Amino acid sequence: MAGHTTKLVRSSASSAMATTVKLAPPEEDMVLRLCALDVPWVVVPPIQRVLLFDDAGGQLPPFPFLVGSLRASLTATLARFPPLAGRVVFLPSTGDAAIDCSASYSGGGGVRFVVAEMDDADARKLAADADHDVDAFRAFTPELQTDALPAEVLAVRVTRLKGGVAVGVAVHHAVADGRSLWRFLEAWAGACRGDDAVLVAAPPTFDLPDVALPAGGEELVRSTLRKYAPHLPLANPQFARNPINMPRRTFTLAAQLIHRLKQRIVNLTTSVPSVQPTMAAPSSFVAITALTWVSFVRSKHPVTISDADDVYLLFFFDCRGRRGIDPQVSDNYFGTCITGFLVKATASELLAEDGVAVAAAALQGEVRRAAENPVSGWNWLDLFSWLPQDRLVNVSGSTRFPAYEVADFGWGAPSRTELVSVNNGQVVLIAAKGGCGGVQASVCMHPDHMDAFNAHFLNCLVD
Repeated sequence: MAGHTTKLVRSSASSAMATTVKLAPPEEDMVLRLCALDVPWVVVPPIQRVLLFDDAGGQLPPFPFLVGSLRASLTATLARFPPLAGRVVFLPSTGDAAIDCSASYSGGGGVRFVVAEMDDADARKLAADADHDVDAFRAFTPELQTDALPAEVLAVRVTRLKGGVAVGVAVHHAVADGRSLWRFLEAWAGACRGDDAVLVAAPPTFDLPDVALPAGGEELVRSTLRKYAPHLPLANPQFARNPINMPRRTFTLAAQLIHRLKQRIVNLTTSVPSVQPTMAAPSSFVAITALTWVSFVRSKHPVTISDADDVYLLFFFDCRGRRGIDPQVSDNYFGTCITGFLVKATASELLAEDGVAVAAAALQGEVRRAAENPVSGWNWLDLFSWLPQDRLVNVSGSTRFPAYEVADFGWGAPSRTELVSVNNGQVVLIAAKGGCGGVQASVCMHPDHMDAFNAHFLNCLVD
């Protein structure tokens, strides 16, 4: 392993020292050209996620030992995930963008590993508060330079806190989606705690099959890249990286509450004749997302959203293992393999007494369409050219992401994990801590609407 020993500079406030984790050369050069599913994400800010570990039970090892374990196991894990230690590059001779995995051992590659200390940040309080300390969470994740190519793929930040530790990661969204990120974190955590079952698990695959897209082919990829990033190697002039400082609140929904919500939706369908023939019992994703959408509209009505307005919900669909794709994408595929689908309704429909059932039926129908033809939503970024952002809910993540279960590095599951890179109107879903069918839903909204959203969301769950 190249690089220097990581050092911690102590301070009463905040300090950091960065080194670079590098790998031995792979057996052969790996240059993975981005496909049409990847290239829209070149201009999207990176994924930033933080995992908080409080030391209430005294289970955390001494900080220098913890840092050493994380760094050594990261090196071992990156050997299985070489794209993460590479760089996203522009190939001017062909007009392609690609992941150059050979950069992991050259002068410009590797993973930036930052060690820091913030004495004034209380891990236990941060993990317990429903409302996020946005500035603190952002400080726990590393910046990732993606504005121009070549661009970093992954960076890590480990921060000692009062009574705990924060592990923050940032990853280029054209290289990994949420499912891929959790797969990497699961492998890293397993390597850190010496779990042989994780170490011998099926290795990830990085070559995406020749997925059939409308008017597919290499020229489609290049034209899409030129459309969204016309000034390469400058990568994202369309998406200025201004920090989103709007309030964020996290709701933890127990399985019993979710079951009650599903039953309420089923009962309400009796009053929606157009829904009855097609409405099946909703999944947890459909039920929670439908309630979120209705609560969003109610919180903005009538000041921002009027009865006659169209309102929208955008969700992302994982294409792995789907029979609607030929050839089928392996469940082990590591990359960005999601497409986007849009649901529309009128505000008056969602504001009605049976609005949550109407929302669930509309969403369920679009989920069914996505399953039948997943790649039809590959060009989701085009939607942002006309969608009214103040009437849009954007849902990311999955109720099935076992975020707490897989992130045990040897000192227990995180006490809290949150996506830091979120937008106004975004909802992030993961499986709740402790499993058993619970779901964690984190919401980012303008402060003028958050309390009204909170009231409606919770009232519907307990009624």
